Amino acid sequence: MPLYESVFIARQDISQTQVEALLERFGGIVTEGGGEVGKTEYWGVRGLAYRIKKNRKGHYVMMSLDAPAPAIQEMERNMRLDEDILRYLTLKVDAFEEGPSIMMQRGRDDRGRGGRRDRDDRPGRDEHRDRPPGGNMDEARTAAPKAPAVVPETPVAAPEPPAVVPEEGAATASKSEGVDE
Repeated sequence: MPLYESVFIARQDISQTQVEALLERFGGIVTEGGGEVGKTEYWGVRGLAYRIKKNRKGHYVMMSLDAPAPAIQEMERNMRLDEDILRYLTLKVDAFEEGPSIMMQRGRDDRGRGGRRDRDDRPGRDEHRDRPPGGNMDEARTAAPKAPAVVPETPVAAPEPPAVVPEEGAATASKSEGVDE
C-alpha cells in the first residue's frame, strides 16, 4: 500500500483532548478503509502565517499513514466537513522518517540547528557606512563621487578691508553743499 503523511490544523479554541479525539476519529476512518496509522505527532499550538476563519493560531497534528487511496480520500472528505479543521495537507511519500520529525527536533542543539542563532554572524553597524541616507543604493551608484573636503589645519583670519581716508579738499557726504568753510 502507498505511504502518506497527513498534517491538519485544528482551531485554537478547542482543547487538546478534543484534538486527540479528532486524531482518533480520522485514524479510525483510515483503519476502516483497510489502512494502518503509523506514528502520530502533536506539534502543539503554533501561530499561523495569516488569519484563517478568524484564527491566528492552531493545533498542529501529523499522522503517518499506510493506506489505500480510497481510505485517504474518505479521511480528507471528513476533514473538509469538520468545522474544527482549518487546513489539512496529505502527501504521498516513499518512506517514513525514522525518529521524530523536523518539527519535533526544533530547539535541540545536537545537530547544530535550533535554538537561538548567534548574532555575531550578522553585519555590524559599521559595515553599512557606505549606504546613503535613505538607503537608495541605485542613486548612490549613479551619483558622481564627491571630492573630499579639505579642511585647513590652522584657522586663517580673513584680511580686513583697508580703511578709506578722505583726501584733503574733497567734499564728504556729511558736509552740506553750498556751505563755505
